[in-house]
Amino acid sequence: MLYTNKLKIFTGNANPRLAEEITEYLGIGLGKLQVNRFSDGEIGVGINESVRGADVFLIQSTCPPVNENVMELLIMIDALRRASAKRICAVLPYYGYARQDRKLKARDPITAKLLANIITAAGASRVLTMDLHAGQIQGFFDIPVDHLTGVPILADYFLSLELGEVVVVSPDVGGVTRARDLASRLGASIAIIDKRRPRPNVSEVLHVVGEVEGKTAIVIDDIIDTAGTITQGAQALLERGAKDIYACCTHAVFSGPARERLEASPFKEVVVTNTIPVPPENAFDKLRVLTVAPLFGEAIIRIHEDLSVSKLFEE
Repeated sequence: MLYTNKLKIFTGNANPRLAEEITEYLGIGLGKLQVNRFSDGEIGVGINESVRGADVFLIQSTCPPVNENVMELLIMIDALRRASAKRICAVLPYYGYARQDRKLKARDPITAKLLANIITAAGASRVLTMDLHAGQIQGFFDIPVDHLTGVPILADYFLSLELGEVVVVSPDVGGVTRARDLASRLGASIAIIDKRRPRPNVSEVLHVVGEVEGKTAIVIDDIIDTAGTITQGAQALLERGAKDIYACCTHAVFSGPARERLEASPFKEVVVTNTIPVPPENAFDKLRVLTVAPLFGEAIIRIHEDLSVSKLFEE
């Protein structure tokens, strides 16, 4: 392809398989970069090819182990900057610390903003990410941010299943925009689960707003972490007469008891994307993983060629 000379793609250890899929889609090879550990645990980075004057895209989800992957990202950005890369785009399929985006009580940090500051200070020129926990995190950066959404990928999959009468369910009030987007693409109605969260990773379902009886329910969220919220929501939908229940999300964090909860849940299928790699110990029969590589590949081409990224989402 014409853009191979000045377009270079590198990856850290967070999600190398996704990086390989993206470069396969683009028809170029991954850049030669080595990440090592010193005996005391410090991270060392070596770039084994010239990046002078290049348009560099560095793929690194800040997923578990979060702090290891964040430090890898920062050190790789610094190495590329000092090697005279023309532009460094941090490609963050999953942006960790995004749930710490505001002060919930006195003396809380706003870590999502802190991480944005550090990424910028390290030398990133631009950020490409997907389904931030809160859209306003884009404003935490003082550099351009391209914000992709995984909803079209999820919608295409559910359309292929021909599920009949569908209701798209938001697990909380904050996810209504995402649920409405998916519902619009599926030609479905929406419902909302009213819940309260007495403490982090703990939630209680209070009400379901909307008609779910006799319909196929698709519960959509940006993240499934411990799966407590989404499995409680599934039980509430079952009690209110939903016919079949599916779960979907962009980011499969799957920490703690998530796999056991999802396996034991009423969900017919749990559909996620590969912004975060799912290790074998977190895999289960009902899990379906969709790739985001073509979408990120198209976005990278458009950024490299100074074209509109938003055109990717026009229906």
